[in-house]
Parts: sequence; C-alpha cells; structure tokens
Amino acid sequence: MKKSLALTAVVLLCTACAPAANTTPGATSTAATASAPVSLSAGSGPQAPDGTVPATIGISWDQASKDAAVDTARKAMADFARPDVQDKQWADDLARWLTPQATADYSAADPTNVPATRVTGPTTLAVDEANGYGVMAAVPTDAGTYTLQLLRTGPEAPWKVNRLTPPTS
Repeated sequence: MKKSLALTAVVLLCTACAPAANTTPGATSTAATASAPVSLSAGSGPQAPDGTVPATIGISWDQASKDAAVDTARKAMADFARPDVQDKQWADDLARWLTPQATADYSAADPTNVPATRVTGPTTLAVDEANGYGVMAAVPTDAGTYTLQLLRTGPEAPWKVNRLTPPTS
C-alpha cells in the first residue's frame, strides 16, 4: 500500500510540474523575429573578404603530398576492384586505405557487385591549392573512371579514402 501511495504521489508531482499543452482549436503560434541581421562571421564581416579564398591553414601542396595521394588512390582502387575475393578478405584489405567513416560504410559491401576488376591507367588529381586536407582522384578501371575523395588530418598524416564514386553511366 505504501508503495502505490508513493508512486501516486510521484506521478501527481510530475504532472503538476509539466507544462500544459495548448489544445485550443485554431491556436496559432508566433514566430520569433531576429532583432539584428544574421551573420555567420565574427564581427559581422563578410565570410570571404573581397571574395578571396583564405590561404591553406598549415598544409601546403608539394610533390611529395601529390605523389602520396596518387599512390593511396591507386592502391585503394586496386584493392577495391577485386570482385572475386571473399567478403571478409576484401573488406580487411580495403580498410587499410579508408577513413573510419568509409570503413564503416564499405564493411558490409558485397565485392561481387563491384564491376571493376583492375586499374587500367594513371591516377590524376584535382588539386585545390587552398585545401591541403583533401583532394579528388580519378582512377581509370576496366569499368570506367572512379572518383575517389581522399582526406588527411595533417601534413605528415597519411591520405585516406573517404569515398569511392563509380563512373557515371
């Protein structure tokens, strides 16, 4: 009896503190309006002053960075383009080239659905000189050219593939 009485008291106490719902038919809500213009930049200045792109922060492109990105893209695509390999072995081999997110995304992929079986030519990069943290690589295969997004976390960090995009039809 004491237990049910205590439980009833708790329920009544909680419902007394809860806000009441507006159940009036036809009730309208009023939207808040901004009292000042919205700016996502500090000091309400433009986000890219004079339309210029800011210099890269701490990572600049050099030939070693480009060579490392090309090498990672080529090796990742070579491991990806093996539809005849067992699922677990395929996923394990590919994971060494992938970001943690891509590893999760591709871990359940079925390699038999990959139309490519080999890399057929040189890898090319689309480098944005202002962004030393990421690059897009085009890797030709016997099923067409795949586009790979590569990322790195710092100038000495290894490149990792974040996304493999199949050729457009």
